[in-house]
Amino acid sequence: MITEMITENTVDIERRVILNEYKNLLKTCRNIITQDDIKLVRKAFELSLNDKEGLRNHMGEPEIYRTLNIAKIVVEELGLGRTSVTCALLYEMVQKKRLSIEKVESLFGLKVAQIIQGLVKVTDVYNENPTKHTENFRKLLLSFADDVRVVLIILADRLYHLRNLENKDSDYQLKLCEEIEFLYIPLAHRLGMYHVKSDMEDLALKFTDPRSYYHIKKKLEESEQDRQDYVQTFIKPIVQNLDKMGIKYKIKARTKTIASILNKMKKKQVEFEEVYDIFAIRIIIKTSLKKEKTVCWRAYSAITDLYRPNPERLRDWISIPKSNGYESLHTTVMGPEKKWVEIQIRTKRMNKIAEQGFAAHWKYKGGKSEGGLDNWLNDIRGVLESEENSSIDLIDKFKSDLYNKEIYVFTPNGDLIKLPLGACLLDFAYSIHSDLGDKCIGGSINQKNASIRKKLKNGDTVSVSTSANQKPKQDWLSFVVSTKAKNKIRQSLNEEMVKVGELGKEALKRRMKNWKLDFNDANLRKLLNHYKYKLAIDLYYDIAIEEIDLSDIKEVLVEEEESKKEINTIQKEPHTNSKKNIKEDDVLIVSKELDNVDYSMAKCCNPVYGDDIFGFITIGKGIKIHRQNCTNAKDMKARYPYRLVSAAWSGKGSSSYETILLVSGIDQIGIMTNISMVISKDLKVQMKSLNLNTNSGSFEGEITVMVTDLTHLDFLIEKLKKINGVLKIVRKDSRLS
Repeated sequence: MITEMITENTVDIERRVILNEYKNLLKTCRNIITQDDIKLVRKAFELSLNDKEGLRNHMGEPEIYRTLNIAKIVVEELGLGRTSVTCALLYEMVQKKRLSIEKVESLFGLKVAQIIQGLVKVTDVYNENPTKHTENFRKLLLSFADDVRVVLIILADRLYHLRNLENKDSDYQLKLCEEIEFLYIPLAHRLGMYHVKSDMEDLALKFTDPRSYYHIKKKLEESEQDRQDYVQTFIKPIVQNLDKMGIKYKIKARTKTIASILNKMKKKQVEFEEVYDIFAIRIIIKTSLKKEKTVCWRAYSAITDLYRPNPERLRDWISIPKSNGYESLHTTVMGPEKKWVEIQIRTKRMNKIAEQGFAAHWKYKGGKSEGGLDNWLNDIRGVLESEENSSIDLIDKFKSDLYNKEIYVFTPNGDLIKLPLGACLLDFAYSIHSDLGDKCIGGSINQKNASIRKKLKNGDTVSVSTSANQKPKQDWLSFVVSTKAKNKIRQSLNEEMVKVGELGKEALKRRMKNWKLDFNDANLRKLLNHYKYKLAIDLYYDIAIEEIDLSDIKEVLVEEEESKKEINTIQKEPHTNSKKNIKEDDVLIVSKELDNVDYSMAKCCNPVYGDDIFGFITIGKGIKIHRQNCTNAKDMKARYPYRLVSAAWSGKGSSSYETILLVSGIDQIGIMTNISMVISKDLKVQMKSLNLNTNSGSFEGEITVMVTDLTHLDFLIEKLKKINGVLKIVRKDSRLS
């Protein structure tokens, strides 16, 4: 029907748009591909255009728009070339079997065919529901590990969809944003694509926590002119100094992303106005490769002659770049009005790498990998291919490996060794050689004796002492942080653990047979998830040494079964139109499929009318309503996804809701009376309890009140903030005060 309604004039306009987009794509590509390469891109475009002729999306727009936009992101934002653009234009045709992989190889070569095969594998996994709760998650990451360009093109695809979420339903929005947060943001971070990472963080936040997003966005807009005025005042003397020195440069003021500001507010427990580094100054220098370090340090000198630097905040990633290729010189100086300002000094080449990450780094090195990213992908692949690791447990490891910061230490011979932040002397021993780690009994750090547990710092010189009688121990796993050390220790412990674990396994089998429960992968996975083990052998071992009581295991497995039975019972109960079943004072609609089900507000997060909420089916206690940002939400969603139901507010009714406020401030005579008066008399709010503790002239405590909705709660908080002596008041477990 949509096609019939489109006029010839509209079609002509669309053709011009498509042609212009294609020309822009080629224009962007020209500086990185030859004329022959452009012919191949044109051929891929024509194949894709013919394939999508007449096809339109849910908005009535030509499908080719999406394909071109993804290809544009691949080139403009990720800095990739002909091979990746060709793959972005073609992979959907191969995935839908409208173009054979053999044909692709004959027209575009083996490498294009291989990458497209990787992209098709990823797409197939998505069709099988690639959530972190399934083994498909493992397949997805394995597909990524085949070729880094598979990762980058899928990143472009996800970024495109994230930017076009406005007209999608809320369930799809939240599902995509969760996927972006647990997988693609860490990936972009590890690949050094900070622009993509920041964009993804802000867009995901917009849909997962819109209240915080728009609150900070409004604050940024209101303070924009003040920031601009301050920046002009701050950079004026810097410009004069750099000009005198004859340095060619550009200066940019970069405002922190909304997500970054929110993280800082939560981490420091401060208001927006208390975040001092809302913006940073970036100085981009134009110079030759040989003079880069010298000119950057000259610029640093010119700035620190004007403003006092904070020595604790100096970061030299020019001398020792990050493993993803990031190079920059960071410092924080005291500017006018006694404000700290972060300054980033880098060259034009360094800035390109900072914007586009690994792709630009790879390109500047002439296409020759330095091994950093390849080694990381190989490590990830090795972990993924181990059948002993469950997919749900991989996520925390995967993300922690991605986000790990690094330290650099030296051997006694002066060799530089890179280790993850938090590494200890034993991690260092394993980084040198596995046998050295197995026999390590201690060593020295900067010529002082140290234990194997001693954490290392940047610049330490480390040596290792060994003993032929030393063997790896189970508790070593609790303090090493490097993947190599953990894997080697487990490998060394495995043989003995297997012998003892077999006894535990047989004991578990016998008991489960007596309980009439199946000893299968599904039940084993439940136990691993419940006890938070990575490997089955760990579970069996702890059963054998009686660290785990077998009767407790029965409760875990039976609880799961009883839970599922209750869910099935609820779902099978007859129900009619949900609107008819809602009482006049009902304020909630719980799921589209479940009617006449008792629900209550969860005490852990105390939802209030207007909060973003979801339902959780309990055993014997109906449905508990939780806030989406409840501290227990992630654990419930990860361990019991089948017990989640949708929930939404309906008519407001006359209900009131219990909520807890955390308050702190300066201890003054009558402070408790003043707080009580504002709540009970001035605002007519029912106060259930008020508990304050004083210490050294300050106080902190909790206030439990009953409010009608979120607006009422916000009004109450604003009033309490104005009481003399109250410095901070926030909702308990809230994301934003």
